[in-house]
Amino acid sequence: MNVRPRLLVLLLATVLLAALAGIAIVRAADRASERDRARPGEPAAHSGVVTLHQSGRLLFRNLAWGPQRDHVSSVPLTTTAGPRTSTPRTSAPRDCLRFHAAAGTAICLRTTGGVVPRHEAVLLDAELRPVRTFQVSGIPTRARVSPSGRLAAWTVFVSGDSYAGGAFSTRTAIYDTRTGSLQPDLEKFTVLKDGHRHRAADHNFWGVTFAADDNRFYATLATGGHTYLVEGDLARRTLRTLRENVECPSLSPDGTRIAFKKRVPGAPADTPWRLYVLDLRTARETGLAEHRSVDDEALWLDSRTLLYALPGDFGADLWSVPADGSDTPRLTVKSGTSPAVVP
Repeated sequence: MNVRPRLLVLLLATVLLAALAGIAIVRAADRASERDRARPGEPAAHSGVVTLHQSGRLLFRNLAWGPQRDHVSSVPLTTTAGPRTSTPRTSAPRDCLRFHAAAGTAICLRTTGGVVPRHEAVLLDAELRPVRTFQVSGIPTRARVSPSGRLAAWTVFVSGDSYAGGAFSTRTAIYDTRTGSLQPDLEKFTVLKDGHRHRAADHNFWGVTFAADDNRFYATLATGGHTYLVEGDLARRTLRTLRENVECPSLSPDGTRIAFKKRVPGAPADTPWRLYVLDLRTARETGLAEHRSVDDEALWLDSRTLLYALPGDFGADLWSVPADGSDTPRLTVKSGTSPAVVP
């Protein structure tokens, strides 16, 4: 082949690549425009100040279509169905797959990067400004801050992306904001089952919930095809099994009850859970009035009510139900997930 045909081939290839790049840019712009376009019937959202100093608010990840989609938003606890205030596009955090906050500390688990995505846990202050960032080794799935704001915990899927089947692996970390110490993996803790040390290669932990003393916590342990409620001691680096068939525990504000999801016989394999509350003093379980499968770590909206996410038209909605088994579920926040209460 002489020089002229080679130049022609090169020119044609360049034109083709430029055309493909142009098409990609147009499609990306269309997707961005679609993302920023509010949908009829969706909750109204406007850009504004969202901080942890504002009392009487419910914070959550906004899933309503429009410019504030995927931003941390807030509504008054008294009017959760009303217009929501969202963090500006230029503010942190954005695109939190999981979010939680308490007592002036927040944690945001998000995906970063381009072609090869990465994941990180971002610690935030009361103004929702980044304080420290941790690279994490998997897909974010659970996040919690202790009632005092001192401790933050997060769980990621190292492999798999669902708790419904057995083919997954998790990693759960706890960070102490006061000492700056990080416990990168609860699998390094000593597990005590039936009073004896339990060793197994298939230990998986997720769903941490903290007690008020910033030492005791509860979580889920999966091993041998079973799940257990475990009580953790941060100072001693121990975990003690308490009860079988407990997942994603959430400790009540007074520390006496744990809300959790439980696998029930006869339920479909991919939606096997129902919500229960365990009284830690009497060991009595109470089934709640929500009969749909809940794959979430429920949040105590107050001492009597639980808040949790269920699939919705634009990702997820937040529902509430009394913790004593009475009444019926109520849609509390349309197009929202990962809630946190600022009392």
